[in-house]
Amino acid sequence: MLIHPLPDPIALAIGPLAIRWYGLMYLAAFVQFLILGRLRLRQPHIAAAGWRTTDIDDLLFYGVLGVVIGGRLGEVLFYHPGYYLDNPDEIIAIWKGGMSFHGGFLGVLVAMWIWARLHGRRWMAVMDFIAPLVPLGYAFGRIGNFINAELPGRVADADLPWAMIWPNVDALPRHPSPIYQALIDGVLLFVLLWLFARNARPYLAVSGLFSAGYGCARFFTEFFRMPDYEIAIGHWVLSAGQVLSLPMIALGILLLWFAYRYPADAQLVSETEQVNDPSNTKP
Repeated sequence: MLIHPLPDPIALAIGPLAIRWYGLMYLAAFVQFLILGRLRLRQPHIAAAGWRTTDIDDLLFYGVLGVVIGGRLGEVLFYHPGYYLDNPDEIIAIWKGGMSFHGGFLGVLVAMWIWARLHGRRWMAVMDFIAPLVPLGYAFGRIGNFINAELPGRVADADLPWAMIWPNVDALPRHPSPIYQALIDGVLLFVLLWLFARNARPYLAVSGLFSAGYGCARFFTEFFRMPDYEIAIGHWVLSAGQVLSLPMIALGILLLWFAYRYPADAQLVSETEQVNDPSNTKP
């Protein structure tokens, strides 16, 4: 049976300065956004929409604010409001871990809406553009959770080859749920989205696939993660993460339905989004 190694969360310490693995994972997530964004600019339908490298840099800046602020507030409000009410000084201690994806998702929605308004683009066209750039960043975040020995899994069969004891929790074999979520919610969703979005799709379709895909993946992997708390809905008992994923699934299905039911209205690039300056069509 495997045993969680409980690595030192500090990757490098220089005097009073401590660089944590969790922070490095977020840095890796931001770097991959820039790399994948530049690869996405090479896709003909993206270049035709006038996206530029400067847009990617700007979107990253706004996205970082949305992820950090929204993710932390989501952790505080969705999962542990009582604890943070008693310990308000801990709210800003993001270096210790504790970021909600659903909160970060809402934060990014707001940040992208602001960016779209400032740059004259349709809000959901921006979301269509960045959706394939997000899942791998999420995977890096879950690796950071694993290094911090956060989000332990539910008790597993001891015969499961990769069952793992988390010494900071107890001596029972558990599913390594952060790894599951990194692979399924992150890597697998990235592959599906990247393949889907490499060709022109109706307006809203890529965002819809991301929302529905992540919601379904997270709903599934939550069966293996020890829930923060559970909610009874009729005869069903769902984890907090599953409940928060249901609106994402519903939203994604709605966006996909609209995109393909009304393709004339849900076009990939509207006339108002075309960039008149010819130089702007070059990455």
